[in-house]
Amino acid sequence: MKQQILAMLELQDAMNSKVNSNWAEQDFAWYRAIWVECAELLDHYGWKWWKKQTPDADQVKLELVDIWHFGLSILLLDSEGHDAIAELVGRQFAEARPSGDFRADLEAFTLHTLQTRKFAVADFAALMAGIDLSFDELYIRYVGKNVLNFFRQDHGYQDGTYRKQWAGKEDNEHLVEAVAELDHSGADFKDLLYQALSQRYLAST
Repeated sequence: MKQQILAMLELQDAMNSKVNSNWAEQDFAWYRAIWVECAELLDHYGWKWWKKQTPDADQVKLELVDIWHFGLSILLLDSEGHDAIAELVGRQFAEARPSGDFRADLEAFTLHTLQTRKFAVADFAALMAGIDLSFDELYIRYVGKNVLNFFRQDHGYQDGTYRKQWAGKEDNEHLVEAVAELDHSGADFKDLLYQALSQRYLAST
């Protein structure tokens, strides 16, 4: 778990630096990005008592992965180094106690985010447990999304020249297929995934 955390911290720092080389000094409102994602997540889970709703577990997990990106950014700003963050995250995950009411846990997490503008790791871990999102799955989903974001940036996302459709599929679909073909446990997982996306993208041009 520690190695996975360290790998994700490295990826998050690199992605933030890709967007803004001085991101750590910009005072971005990471907490605001988190609570907005929480509202979107609740819509996917369902909360309307006047209509039938079934939780969309896959979309909820995707929103949690997005929140994890922002949470890692807060942790990177608040800590004294990657090792210290990895130890903190490990301890906090061990302390996670979901209540059994996912909506209530989400509201508690959101309230804490708004009140402190910090990232409550244990509360986030409780949300993961409440939707059956394992740490390994979080890692795989996070690395995949991060690598895709890098790939988009490297291929013209900001200037509008990037194509999200390749060979009749969206890039997200190619990502899912490429991830399924690779060994997730290797230290070179992110590099192999980037190479796989590059091969698919070039083959479609």
